[in-house]
Amino acid sequence: MTLPLPPHTRPLGKSGIEISSLAWGMWRFAGLELSAARAAIDAAFEAGITLFDTADIYGFGDQGFGKAEELLGHIFAQAPEYRDRMILATKGGITPPTPYDSSVEYLTKAINDSLTRLRTDRIDLWQIHRPDVLTHPQEIARAIEDAHTAGKIRAFGVSNFTQAQISTLAQFSPVPIVSTQPELSPLRIDTVENGELDQAIAMDLAVMAWSPLGGGRIGDPQNAREQNVATALSAVATAHGVSRTAAAYSWIMAHPARPIPIVGSQNPARITEAADAFKIQWTRADWYSVLVAARGVPLP
Repeated sequence: MTLPLPPHTRPLGKSGIEISSLAWGMWRFAGLELSAARAAIDAAFEAGITLFDTADIYGFGDQGFGKAEELLGHIFAQAPEYRDRMILATKGGITPPTPYDSSVEYLTKAINDSLTRLRTDRIDLWQIHRPDVLTHPQEIARAIEDAHTAGKIRAFGVSNFTQAQISTLAQFSPVPIVSTQPELSPLRIDTVENGELDQAIAMDLAVMAWSPLGGGRIGDPQNAREQNVATALSAVATAHGVSRTAAAYSWIMAHPARPIPIVGSQNPARITEAADAFKIQWTRADWYSVLVAARGVPLP
């Protein structure tokens, strides 16, 4: 029996916003020339991607804090139609060398600074990048409510939060949490087995899966476990005439929580290729063969 094909679009939780079932991430975006940056965005549009995920810290190090947002802002200034074609997501709350700050003062400043760098009047999905355990959830809720009421953000999500942190923040926030962003790949299956995806289903959270290719190890396995996972993915990829990376994206999307892989490549051809994930219809046997390879032991 085959599993349902993933839809090309889906709701962003309870936000009323429709998003693509694939996202494109800008972790390495800041190092691109303007023409290459536009080519990458064009490739994402060609792949049917409307959800674009960045963060204020992207660029920190080689280029500088905020540089990915600044580059995207330059593109919006040059071609305003790009902004209107995408659902724009960004994140804040990582503050080197602090390292985390979710105080109402900082979150307010972070949102305003992102709007300035992005040269836009609204952020479609604003996310707390990492949990700050020293800030009471009520304070976070106040900052988000103020930004939402002012029209600066349309929807609110979290990234790298535990289940307990999500549940607790949800109790205090009048603005619903609509998304969560955990690490998830055929090599990082904790999220599948520890209840995070079950919570996402129960709370109607869109799951945005970062590092869906296991930090590149899906394409270049380094040990026996990674090779076993790659072999299981390749068997399905070959049967459907797609790449192993497309099969990895598709494996993630087949879960009933409908996680959204965040494509991290800045290469236009590889971005466009991601759409091949929609060509695979998994059988339960094939899907579980990847899970068993990742677990390294048979199912009970």
